[in-house]
Amino acid sequence: MNLLLITLDQLRADCLSIAGHHLITTPSLDRLATNGVRFARHYSQAAPCGPGRASLYTGTYQMNHRVVANGTPLDRRLDNIALMARRAGYEPVLFGYTDQAVDPRSVPDEHDPRRRTWEGALPGFEVVMELIGDQLPWRCWLAERGHSVDTATTEGPEAARAALEALASEPQRPAEHSHSAFMTDTFLDWLDHQAPDAWFAHLSYLRPHPPYAAAGEFATAYHPDDVGDPIAPSPNRHRLHEALCSLDATRAPESPTAMRELRAQYYGMISEVDHQLGRILDHLERTGADRDTVVVVTADHGEQLGDHGYIEKAGFFEQSYHIPAIIADPRHRAGHGMVVDDFTENVDIFATLCEILGQEVPLQSDGLPLTGFIDGSGHPGPWRNAAHYEYDWRFVLLGDDPPQWPWDRRPERCQLSVERGDDYAYVHFGDGDSLYFDLDADPTWRTVVDDPTAALRAAESMLTWRATHADRTLADTLVGHFDDGRLAGRHPDPIP
Repeated sequence: MNLLLITLDQLRADCLSIAGHHLITTPSLDRLATNGVRFARHYSQAAPCGPGRASLYTGTYQMNHRVVANGTPLDRRLDNIALMARRAGYEPVLFGYTDQAVDPRSVPDEHDPRRRTWEGALPGFEVVMELIGDQLPWRCWLAERGHSVDTATTEGPEAARAALEALASEPQRPAEHSHSAFMTDTFLDWLDHQAPDAWFAHLSYLRPHPPYAAAGEFATAYHPDDVGDPIAPSPNRHRLHEALCSLDATRAPESPTAMRELRAQYYGMISEVDHQLGRILDHLERTGADRDTVVVVTADHGEQLGDHGYIEKAGFFEQSYHIPAIIADPRHRAGHGMVVDDFTENVDIFATLCEILGQEVPLQSDGLPLTGFIDGSGHPGPWRNAAHYEYDWRFVLLGDDPPQWPWDRRPERCQLSVERGDDYAYVHFGDGDSLYFDLDADPTWRTVVDDPTAALRAAESMLTWRATHADRTLADTLVGHFDDGRLAGRHPDPIP
């Protein structure tokens, strides 16, 4: 059995034709959902990329993996999908990136280059093709095809700027030479040289991540006049929301025309990367590999797209966390075409892959296997009645003069947790602030409701969630309770 994990960067769930979007066309994702199971209420657990991916790869909530920013090291003690796949006998390979900073305790040499980048590869993966900040392999590939791009700049901030320039100019080149096309070509070439039923590959696409510039003809696929306007920000905003509407990096364009042009380019990027997924599905079918390949597609987080007055991924609104998820397992045709409306989360992916590959779900897992949904056997059992995600912005305090430990606990207050139920959303901030939204009355999240009783119930539910998912790795083991040396309770996972 082969396994193909595909992540799209910054893709929100409602921007797909299969999710009911009246304008955007995503025929490849639609096709995959027909041959698999689509999870309609699926959520990322954190933003931006590093934290969101840490939850996806380790199956743990941010409160447990503690990757709170791009650059927060991933604790070496945590298991992950690549290490698990190795235990199952696979040699997992990576195309793209995983944005997991190395645990500095693993590399004591302070001059080791791995300690100077937050774009490290997840432990356990063999990197076949790395596409990180400088995007150098793609830039060189473009130059070989006659395009005028900077290939001389290979290090430092200048290399990152050269990469951004190349990405921003994608509309000026054919879609066949896009960033996504380059990665797809590389993967398909690799795939042609693999055994038919013994590989595990992770394709980590950058798009539809900014800069907002679709490739080739996809740059004009959607007219700005047709894309609609975003949800307007509420006049009564929490101070974090106000900051996100004010910062240069996240503030939405003030001009309605500019905002519509941004949305049109984002839609074009979605259709272009969907086209690349179609190429992969065609190849699997043409070679017969589709009969032996489980395909999983999801995203690391969503995109505000101007809703509530800002862009990118941050804060507490669900546009930054509600993402697509499709799992197509050819062994379980009974579930094909099913749409799951239960709340599911990216932490569930790790546990699900464990069961697909015949491995035990590690004790660290905060997620639940989605196997019962996938094989059509029915509801897997007791299930969550809300989704949870977290956001941390302590990085604004960690500069040249960081807070002094242990007296200054401001970083611990720069975080929030969200519980999103069927008809409500509750946001709790690390400094004690909270917000409650009645989503039956206002599904746009623009109105904060003053309902102390409802807010208290939600706060109690969130406390229960945190208590249930506090790290249990050693807590569920008792040492010395048997004379023969056995351990009572659930055994801890081996440290990778």
